[in-house]
Amino acid sequence: MARNEEKAQSMLNRWVDMKSEEKRKPKERRPYLASECRDLADAHKWRSEILREIGIKVSEIQNEGLGEHRLRDLNDEINKLLRERVHWERRIVDLGGPNYTKHAAKMTDLDGNIIDVPNPSGRGPGYRYFGAAKKLPGVRELFEKPPEVKRRRTRYEIYKRIDASYYGYRDDEDGILEKLEATSQEEMRHQLIQEFERIKAIQSEAMRMVKSGEVASVEPTDASVAVSLLMEEVEDVVEEERKEREREELEKNKQQEFVVHVPLPDDKEIERMVVENKKKELLSKYMSEELMQEEKEAKEMLNVKRPTGVE
Repeated sequence: MARNEEKAQSMLNRWVDMKSEEKRKPKERRPYLASECRDLADAHKWRSEILREIGIKVSEIQNEGLGEHRLRDLNDEINKLLRERVHWERRIVDLGGPNYTKHAAKMTDLDGNIIDVPNPSGRGPGYRYFGAAKKLPGVRELFEKPPEVKRRRTRYEIYKRIDASYYGYRDDEDGILEKLEATSQEEMRHQLIQEFERIKAIQSEAMRMVKSGEVASVEPTDASVAVSLLMEEVEDVVEEERKEREREELEKNKQQEFVVHVPLPDDKEIERMVVENKKKELLSKYMSEELMQEEKEAKEMLNVKRPTGVE
């Protein structure tokens, strides 16, 4: 039997292939501009063709052994097809079809994290890198995140997070601490009540013995307690007596009247003395000493007494 290669080269097979090609319609070329397409079905067909070409080239660019120049060319061709796909998707929307841009795939880095595509123009998907092109020199640095520099927090930022929980004011709000402390709190309360009753009994017994004049018989352990209680009572009594005595002296001083032991002149006497002093000043100012001496001698001869209070 003949092999497959020989069968394909036979006259009959070649004639059959020629007839099938004649019956086949001529291959249509994709329009250069998406705006030239007027049919929605054709727009979907051309978009699907672009997606197939993108898939073929993306699978080819995964090979790291193609070389740097071939990888860059493939990456440029893929980006060109991506831009063309966007044009056809916009045309599909214009013709009343679905919007494919809402569900477009995101770009990822070497670790699979979604990153923002640099797009200075603001139109289209921006320039992307695929497969082995992400590891090319100068491209890897674009996907590397700069190390975060820890900024020292300011005093305002530190105190902004401090609340009542920081100081422990809310530690017992969960109810756990209350359950743990309930038993100990009850025991401490019982001990304090017993101690208070014991001290109260010793105090009352000691005061009764002191008032009656009897000798108090207490245990050696309670002797110091009784003495301290008695000293506290005595100090309280002394303090109360001192305060009462000061209060009485203050009231007594308020009730005492001011007694004058030297006779004081009344208003008329004071007015007369002021007039005499002014007369004396005027005489000394406008009269000489000789005239004043003569006036004095004349008054003595006439036995005229000078008013009291005037020198």
